[in-house]
Amino acid sequence: MSIAQVNVEVDQEFIKKEIQENLDKAFREVLFTWDINEMSKRLCMGKTFLEAEILSDPRMRALQRQKPNSKRFWFYKESLEVIREIMDGW
Repeated sequence: MSIAQVNVEVDQEFIKKEIQENLDKAFREVLFTWDINEMSKRLCMGKTFLEAEILSDPRMRALQRQKPNSKRFWFYKESLEVIREIMDGW
């Protein structure tokens, strides 16, 4: 009886990318609202840039929810669509 030898090469970058895409998909399906910190992280944009270029837009202001003197939130799905519209106009 002969012993078989198997060599497997793994593309780690591909696997990392696939895992990240699957996590992002799951995250989008569950996420209802997000704040500026999560927005900054997910969009790879600084908070200052977000404030100046995205959050100051009247369409984003309409989606903003905030109690007096508390944290601001935006509806995830709706705000993502508005962000795409804003960025398409650049």
